[in-house]
Amino acid sequence: MLSQPSVAIVILNYNGRDHLNNFLPSVLKSTYQNKRIIVADNASTDDSLEVVANFFPEVEILKHSKNEGFAGGYNWALKLVESDYYVLLNSDVKVTEGWIEPIIDQMESDRSIAACQPKLLSYYQPNLLEYAGAAGGWIDILGYPFSRGRVFDVLEIDSHQYQDTQPIFWASGAAMFVRSHLFKAAGGFDASFFAHQEEIDLCWRMQLLGYKIVVCPASVVYHVGAGTLPRGGRKVYLNFRNNLLMLSKNLIVREKLIIIPFRFILDAISAWKGLLHGDRDFFLAISKAHFAVLGIWLRGYKTHSFPKKPLKSLSGVFCGSVVFQYFIRNKKYFSQIVNK
Repeated sequence: MLSQPSVAIVILNYNGRDHLNNFLPSVLKSTYQNKRIIVADNASTDDSLEVVANFFPEVEILKHSKNEGFAGGYNWALKLVESDYYVLLNSDVKVTEGWIEPIIDQMESDRSIAACQPKLLSYYQPNLLEYAGAAGGWIDILGYPFSRGRVFDVLEIDSHQYQDTQPIFWASGAAMFVRSHLFKAAGGFDASFFAHQEEIDLCWRMQLLGYKIVVCPASVVYHVGAGTLPRGGRKVYLNFRNNLLMLSKNLIVREKLIIIPFRFILDAISAWKGLLHGDRDFFLAISKAHFAVLGIWLRGYKTHSFPKKPLKSLSGVFCGSVVFQYFIRNKKYFSQIVNK
């Protein structure tokens, strides 16, 4: 019997004591044999690491001296881990016993797959596909991310309508399987993102390198997550800022000249709509994001050196506007928007 490829399950933690206590037991029950389970701590100030050391002694611990967010934290941790595959797993994810095998089998059978995600269901409402990736991430031609089973704030009931394994644009950072050598070849996460959309940016670069991103719904996990993101504040700021930076890094020149100005207009409309509805924080977060992006560009934003390809030539791209479909045509489900 051939030996199994090695799998390192790396859980990035910041003050996640309760999540680790609740969900590490499910990870430890994973039936895949050739695995390591590692908690990479992002300078927590709670007793997370004491909980892991005392109650889960079989789990390895890496301790960082500072909090560099999701992107920087994983870049730091994965430099210290040797394995054929990395599994980036949020601390608030409950896994099923056989969740690893279908994805590793799929990736081993097709060496062109760089990254893969399981189907994400809601921990609190297990009949619903979950916000942070659902049954595979897509993007529209203007750079708005959505998922098979989640469009903006609408979550679909999981009736196995997205049960096929197929190429997607991005795999959820809540439960991402990635070949270790390709994570490194693509340059890892953009640490300047700190958090939000860094996994989309990474998957875009891996597609530019000629590899596929895939969803494998035979593997199922349950994510607590935050549901719909709170409007306003740092999360909105990072989402809008990082999305525009991602577009400026990865689009070809003629796409940038059309898409990015149009995105500034659409973002501004969204910000003013929020303000008119009394959401001052949402308005300020988008405004701050726009000024931050302009400042970064003026200082000379360094992009990557990978060959650029037209966005519509990549997998998991809807060559239309999901904003138009959702808000104007009232199409709320992925299957109504994308005929696939």
